[in-house]
Amino acid sequence: MNVRQLFDVARAVAWRQLHNALTNPVIFLPSLAFPLLNFAAFAGGLSKVRQVPGFTFAGSYTAFQFVFVLLQSAAFSGVFSGFGVARDFETGFTRRLLLAAPNRIGLVLGYAIASAVRWLITAAIITVVAFAVGMRVGGSGVDLFGLYALALLVNFAGTLWATGVAMRIRSQQAGPVMQMPVFLALFFAPVYVPLDLLRGWIHAVARANPLTPVLEAARGLVSGEPTQTLISFGVGAALVAGFALWALGGLRRAEAAG
Repeated sequence: MNVRQLFDVARAVAWRQLHNALTNPVIFLPSLAFPLLNFAAFAGGLSKVRQVPGFTFAGSYTAFQFVFVLLQSAAFSGVFSGFGVARDFETGFTRRLLLAAPNRIGLVLGYAIASAVRWLITAAIITVVAFAVGMRVGGSGVDLFGLYALALLVNFAGTLWATGVAMRIRSQQAGPVMQMPVFLALFFAPVYVPLDLLRGWIHAVARANPLTPVLEAARGLVSGEPTQTLISFGVGAALVAGFALWALGGLRRAEAAG
């Protein structure tokens, strides 16, 4: 494998994706508006939930929901990146790249880099808004670094999932297939209250959900009371590794399709 060729292809793809996203509000704004609207609805409209007996989170409810919205924005930034992959297939751009690129793995890497940069911009805006409305955090600088590192793993996992789907279907009609599993995984986690306050079937589903330990650990980091940190990073790394194989399998399907 020629590493230089790999990164040359990745850089070209990432630059094109970022240029298209940041210069076209129709592409960029939905990935920003969606988490901001959810943050306003959840942190503002549901703030009284903080007073439920047994709600043991150490920070404010704004911080509690900020973590979920941050992870949600990371995941859906990856999904929106998958829309870009599908759009590139429909326009013929990716097929031309498959013919011309000396190292095609660079395509997947380029899409992942572009998605991460887009999400970092979105995350910065969400963070500024959260502090502007009075969010308080108990975690140290190291804790907050861990929070954003966890969210970045979620972003990579979401991007690789959506890229694998887009490269198999090669059409924007793949949108629901990309979105629905991510949406369900996020909202079957402990969104509004800690895991211990859930009851019935939703508690059982949330316990089995791989995003639950990531969400719980991220909330522990923002509150200054870390919990399940190593487990959550292990889960995040496993999701990235598994979906990397999924995305590379999609790349091979796309190559075979021509």
